[in-house]
Amino acid sequence: MLFHQLFEKESSTYTYLIADPATREAALIDPVLETADRDLKLLQELGLQLRYVLDTHIHADHITGAAVLKKATGAKSAVSAAAGVSLADLPLHDNQEISLGNLKIRVIATPGHTDTCVCYLVEGRLFSGDTLLIRGCGRTDFQQGSNEKMFHSVRTKLFALPEDTLVYPAHDYSGHTSSTIGQEKRWNKNLAESIPFEQFAEIMKNKKLDPPKKIQVAVPANLAGGHVGAS
Repeated sequence: MLFHQLFEKESSTYTYLIADPATREAALIDPVLETADRDLKLLQELGLQLRYVLDTHIHADHITGAAVLKKATGAKSAVSAAAGVSLADLPLHDNQEISLGNLKIRVIATPGHTDTCVCYLVEGRLFSGDTLLIRGCGRTDFQQGSNEKMFHSVRTKLFALPEDTLVYPAHDYSGHTSSTIGQEKRWNKNLAESIPFEQFAEIMKNKKLDPPKKIQVAVPANLAGGHVGAS
Protein backbone atom coordinates (compact mmCIF):
# COMPACT_ATOMS: atom_id res chain seq x y z
CA MET A 1 0.00 0.00 0.00
CA LEU A 2 1.22 3.48 -0.85
CA PHE A 3 0.92 5.77 2.17
CA HIS A 4 1.57 9.43 2.90
CA GLN A 5 0.83 11.39 6.09
CA LEU A 6 0.23 15.10 5.45
CA PHE A 7 -0.27 17.97 7.89
CA GLU A 8 -2.30 21.20 7.99
CA LYS A 9 -0.80 23.44 10.64
CA GLU A 10 -3.68 25.83 11.47
CA SER A 11 -5.99 23.07 12.74
CA SER A 12 -3.20 20.53 13.40
CA THR A 13 -5.01 18.13 11.10
CA TYR A 14 -3.47 15.06 9.53
CA THR A 15 -4.62 14.12 6.03
CA TYR A 16 -3.78 10.63 4.84
CA LEU A 17 -3.21 9.50 1.27
CA ILE A 18 -3.51 5.77 0.68
CA ALA A 19 -3.34 4.00 -2.66
CA ASP A 20 -3.13 0.60 -4.30
CA PRO A 21 0.25 0.46 -6.08
CA ALA A 22 -1.07 -1.94 -8.72
CA THR A 23 -4.13 -0.02 -9.91
CA ARG A 24 -2.94 3.47 -8.82
CA GLU A 25 -6.37 4.09 -7.24
CA ALA A 26 -6.17 6.40 -4.22
CA ALA A 27 -8.20 7.74 -1.30
CA LEU A 28 -7.71 10.81 0.85
CA ILE A 29 -8.78 10.67 4.49
CA ASP A 30 -9.74 13.93 6.22
CA PRO A 31 -8.53 16.43 3.60
CA VAL A 32 -8.61 20.14 4.50
CA LEU A 33 -9.95 22.82 2.16
CA GLU A 34 -6.86 25.01 2.46
CA THR A 35 -4.51 22.19 1.45
CA ALA A 36 -6.58 20.68 -1.37
CA ASP A 37 -4.20 22.07 -4.02
CA ARG A 38 -1.26 20.43 -2.23
CA ASP A 39 -3.10 17.11 -2.24
CA LEU A 40 -4.01 17.38 -5.92
CA LYS A 41 -0.40 18.13 -6.80
CA LEU A 42 0.83 15.09 -4.87
CA LEU A 43 -1.70 12.86 -6.61
CA GLN A 44 -0.50 14.13 -9.96
CA GLU A 45 3.18 13.70 -9.08
CA LEU A 46 2.61 10.11 -7.97
CA GLY A 47 0.43 9.23 -10.96
CA LEU A 48 -2.58 8.35 -8.82
CA GLN A 49 -6.31 8.54 -9.57
CA LEU A 50 -8.37 9.76 -6.63
CA ARG A 51 -11.39 7.49 -6.15
CA TYR A 52 -12.61 8.39 -2.67
CA VAL A 53 -12.56 11.29 -0.24
CA LEU A 54 -13.19 9.83 3.22
CA ASP A 55 -14.05 12.02 6.20
CA THR A 56 -13.95 10.51 9.69
CA HIS A 57 -16.74 12.81 10.96
CA ILE A 58 -18.34 16.23 10.61
CA HIS A 59 -15.39 18.38 11.61
CA ALA A 60 -15.83 21.54 13.68
CA ASP A 61 -12.31 22.93 13.35
CA HIS A 62 -11.84 22.94 9.58
CA ILE A 63 -13.77 22.66 6.33
CA THR A 64 -13.28 19.43 4.46
CA GLY A 65 -11.63 19.57 1.06
CA ALA A 66 -14.16 17.04 -0.28
CA ALA A 67 -16.10 19.38 -2.57
CA VAL A 68 -12.99 20.83 -4.22
CA LEU A 69 -11.36 17.42 -4.64
CA LYS A 70 -14.53 15.88 -6.09
CA LYS A 71 -14.86 18.66 -8.62
CA ALA A 72 -11.22 18.34 -9.69
CA THR A 73 -11.05 14.54 -9.93
CA GLY A 74 -14.54 13.03 -10.07
CA ALA A 75 -13.87 11.15 -6.84
CA LYS A 76 -16.71 10.01 -4.60
CA SER A 77 -17.13 11.48 -1.12
CA ALA A 78 -17.96 9.40 1.93
CA VAL A 79 -19.03 10.21 5.48
CA SER A 80 -21.12 8.50 8.16
CA ALA A 81 -24.76 7.99 7.24
CA ALA A 82 -25.56 9.47 10.66
CA ALA A 83 -24.42 12.86 9.37
CA GLY A 84 -27.25 13.10 6.85
CA VAL A 85 -25.05 14.79 4.24
CA SER A 86 -27.21 14.72 1.12
CA LEU A 87 -24.26 15.52 -1.15
CA ALA A 88 -22.20 12.56 0.09
CA ASP A 89 -21.89 9.84 -2.53
CA LEU A 90 -21.37 7.08 0.04
CA PRO A 91 -23.26 7.23 3.36
CA LEU A 92 -21.22 4.88 5.53
CA HIS A 93 -22.37 2.21 7.98
CA ASP A 94 -20.61 0.09 10.58
CA ASN A 95 -18.56 -2.78 9.12
CA GLN A 96 -19.07 -1.58 5.56
CA GLU A 97 -16.20 -2.42 3.24
CA ILE A 98 -14.88 -0.12 0.52
CA SER A 99 -12.77 -1.54 -2.29
CA LEU A 100 -9.85 0.61 -3.43
CA GLY A 101 -8.19 -1.34 -6.19
CA ASN A 102 -6.96 -4.46 -4.40
CA LEU A 103 -7.21 -2.81 -0.97
CA LYS A 104 -10.15 -3.26 1.37
CA ILE A 105 -11.09 -0.40 3.69
CA ARG A 106 -13.25 -1.42 6.66
CA VAL A 107 -15.53 1.18 8.20
CA ILE A 108 -15.86 1.10 12.01
CA ALA A 109 -18.59 3.29 13.49
CA THR A 110 -17.21 4.95 16.65
CA PRO A 111 -19.68 7.55 17.98
CA GLY A 112 -18.64 9.49 21.06
CA HIS A 113 -16.78 12.60 19.94
CA THR A 114 -19.73 13.16 17.61
CA ASP A 115 -22.53 10.88 16.44
CA THR A 116 -20.93 10.94 12.99
CA CYS A 117 -17.54 9.44 13.86
CA VAL A 118 -16.13 6.50 11.94
CA CYS A 119 -12.65 5.01 11.74
CA TYR A 120 -11.07 3.34 8.73
CA LEU A 121 -9.05 0.13 8.99
CA VAL A 122 -6.84 -0.94 6.10
CA GLU A 123 -3.88 -3.33 6.08
CA GLY A 124 -3.07 -3.00 9.79
CA ARG A 125 -3.49 0.77 9.88
CA LEU A 126 -6.33 2.42 11.81
CA PHE A 127 -7.24 5.94 10.77
CA SER A 128 -8.93 6.90 14.01
CA GLY A 129 -10.17 10.43 13.36
CA ASP A 130 -10.94 12.28 16.60
CA THR A 131 -12.10 9.14 18.37
CA LEU A 132 -8.73 7.83 19.48
CA LEU A 133 -5.90 10.35 19.66
CA ILE A 134 -2.34 9.60 20.72
CA ARG A 135 -2.59 9.38 24.53
CA GLY A 136 -6.03 11.01 24.45
CA CYS A 137 -9.39 11.19 22.70
CA GLY A 138 -11.71 13.73 21.16
CA ARG A 139 -13.85 16.00 23.31
CA THR A 140 -17.43 14.93 24.07
CA ASP A 141 -19.10 18.23 24.97
CA PHE A 142 -20.82 19.18 21.69
CA GLN A 143 -22.20 17.72 18.41
CA GLN A 144 -24.07 14.95 20.23
CA GLY A 145 -20.92 13.97 22.07
CA SER A 146 -21.30 11.22 24.66
CA ASN A 147 -18.93 9.86 27.28
CA GLU A 148 -20.78 6.56 27.29
CA LYS A 149 -20.55 6.16 23.52
CA MET A 150 -16.91 7.21 23.43
CA PHE A 151 -15.92 4.74 26.14
CA HIS A 152 -17.79 1.93 24.38
CA SER A 153 -16.39 2.77 20.95
CA VAL A 154 -12.77 2.78 22.08
CA ARG A 155 -12.78 0.06 24.69
CA THR A 156 -14.97 -2.53 22.94
CA LYS A 157 -14.29 -1.80 19.26
CA LEU A 158 -10.88 -0.23 18.78
CA PHE A 159 -9.13 -1.94 21.69
CA ALA A 160 -10.40 -5.27 20.31
CA LEU A 161 -8.07 -4.85 17.33
CA PRO A 162 -4.61 -6.51 17.36
CA GLU A 163 -2.17 -4.64 19.58
CA ASP A 164 0.25 -4.04 16.72
CA THR A 165 -2.39 -2.17 14.73
CA LEU A 166 -0.94 1.24 13.85
CA VAL A 167 -3.00 4.24 14.96
CA TYR A 168 -3.08 7.37 12.83
CA PRO A 169 -5.31 10.10 14.34
CA ALA A 170 -6.86 13.13 12.65
CA HIS A 171 -5.00 15.53 14.96
CA ASP A 172 -1.99 15.76 17.18
CA TYR A 173 -0.86 18.76 19.21
CA SER A 174 2.34 17.36 20.72
CA GLY A 175 4.43 16.36 17.73
CA HIS A 176 3.46 12.68 17.60
CA THR A 177 2.67 11.07 14.26
CA SER A 178 1.41 7.59 15.12
CA SER A 179 0.87 5.07 17.88
CA THR A 180 -0.38 1.49 18.24
CA ILE A 181 -3.44 -0.05 19.83
CA GLY A 182 -1.18 -1.74 22.38
CA GLN A 183 0.43 1.53 23.40
CA GLU A 184 -2.92 3.24 23.80
CA LYS A 185 -4.34 0.38 25.86
CA ARG A 186 -1.47 0.89 28.28
CA TRP A 187 -0.75 4.62 28.27
CA ASN A 188 -3.74 6.56 26.96
CA LYS A 189 -4.35 9.15 29.70
CA ASN A 190 -8.14 9.06 29.19
CA LEU A 191 -8.99 5.54 28.10
CA ALA A 192 -6.22 3.13 29.10
CA GLU A 193 -7.56 -0.27 30.11
CA SER A 194 -6.78 0.49 33.76
CA ILE A 195 -9.19 3.45 33.79
CA PRO A 196 -12.83 2.68 34.74
CA PHE A 197 -15.72 4.51 33.10
CA GLU A 198 -16.39 6.69 36.16
CA GLN A 199 -12.83 8.03 36.10
CA PHE A 200 -13.02 8.61 32.34
CA ALA A 201 -16.28 10.55 32.74
CA GLU A 202 -14.70 12.70 35.45
CA ILE A 203 -11.67 13.41 33.26
CA MET A 204 -13.92 14.56 30.41
CA LYS A 205 -16.13 16.61 32.74
CA ASN A 206 -13.15 18.55 34.05
CA LYS A 207 -11.85 19.56 30.63
CA LYS A 208 -12.25 23.30 30.08
CA LEU A 209 -12.00 23.73 26.34
CA ASP A 210 -12.89 26.70 24.18
CA PRO A 211 -15.14 26.08 21.17
CA PRO A 212 -13.23 25.43 17.92
CA LYS A 213 -12.53 28.76 16.23
CA LYS A 214 -14.20 27.80 12.95
CA ILE A 215 -17.18 25.87 14.34
CA GLN A 216 -19.81 28.35 13.11
CA VAL A 217 -18.49 28.10 9.55
CA ALA A 218 -17.07 24.60 9.44
CA VAL A 219 -20.04 22.59 10.67
CA PRO A 220 -22.59 24.01 8.19
CA ALA A 221 -20.12 23.70 5.34
CA ASN A 222 -19.25 20.13 6.23
CA LEU A 223 -22.91 19.17 6.55
CA ALA A 224 -23.14 20.39 2.94
CA GLY A 225 -20.23 18.24 1.80
CA GLY A 226 -17.61 20.98 2.07
CA HIS A 227 -19.47 23.68 0.18
CA VAL A 228 -18.56 27.01 1.78
CA GLY A 229 -21.41 29.41 2.54
CA ALA A 230 -24.00 26.65 2.86
CA SER A 231 -26.57 26.96 5.59
